[in-house]
Amino acid sequence: MGIFSFFNKEKKEVLDNGLAKTKESVFSKITRAVAGKSKVDDEVLDNLEEVLISSDVGVETTLRIIGRIEERVARDKYVNTTELNTILKDEIEALLAENNSEMPMDFDSPLPKKPYVIMVVGVNGVGKTTTIGKLAYQFTKTGKKVYLGAADTFRAAAVEQLVIWGERAGVPVIKQKMGSDPASVAYDTIASAKANDADVVIIDTAGRLHNKVNLMNELTKIKNVMQKVVPDAPHEVLLVLDGSTGQNAFEQAKQFTLATDVNALAITKLDGTAKGGVVIGISDQFKIPVKYIGLGEGMEHLQVFDRKEFVASLFE
Repeated sequence: MGIFSFFNKEKKEVLDNGLAKTKESVFSKITRAVAGKSKVDDEVLDNLEEVLISSDVGVETTLRIIGRIEERVARDKYVNTTELNTILKDEIEALLAENNSEMPMDFDSPLPKKPYVIMVVGVNGVGKTTTIGKLAYQFTKTGKKVYLGAADTFRAAAVEQLVIWGERAGVPVIKQKMGSDPASVAYDTIASAKANDADVVIIDTAGRLHNKVNLMNELTKIKNVMQKVVPDAPHEVLLVLDGSTGQNAFEQAKQFTLATDVNALAITKLDGTAKGGVVIGISDQFKIPVKYIGLGEGMEHLQVFDRKEFVASLFE
């Protein structure tokens, strides 16, 4: 077995283990939904609709998936219930493809800009700082030079946590005293990163879901200050969501997408929940690609999201 085969196998094991609770929950519900049925009829579709909604796929996305299956059943005239998993897999993958038009870039892929600036947003408790630390580690492992900026200056623990993760990942963390202007921290970080020829800059921001106007003003100010050093920064506004919160993650996505130009999502804590369907629903509802998924505590448990691998893991 070659080294790449080994790493692919290891990555697949992390994905399979991380999605085990969702997989077990969804499959047991689907099995009950088709019990005693030989073909996909209205009753099976009603039961399937209930399964998907209860798995936190979301009502609108569920109706879209059911509609696609109905079209397929009408076209093929007779669809066996044993084919349902395959059809469901195909339609969910097609739905994700519409919202993730490009295939994923892995951590070792060449970056489109240097330094590539990522501004990370999200409420406290979703795994934001942990995600930043793991991103730094993964990028560093592929030989990229990473700088972190502790621009969440309103919570003392946030800076301390980022420093700890920076030490674990072996990357510098630029910080100021608590209560400092977050935009000033962002400026210092990008200026230092640029002066030291860094490849990636990741800026943490305050995790308070305060009112939309204040949030928008704060994030806009940080972006404007970044652009004094790197004119098109940030290249990525990454919203971190806790997958285990289900529908609450939808509400957070709604608030942050209204407040700033989110163009990538990281969905964390999928290993501890049966609500992995939230990945499908959020991607579909907000038309923003899911870029990373968190599948456990370890540094290696943050993965670049691959829709084909994700759906295959759920349905194989």
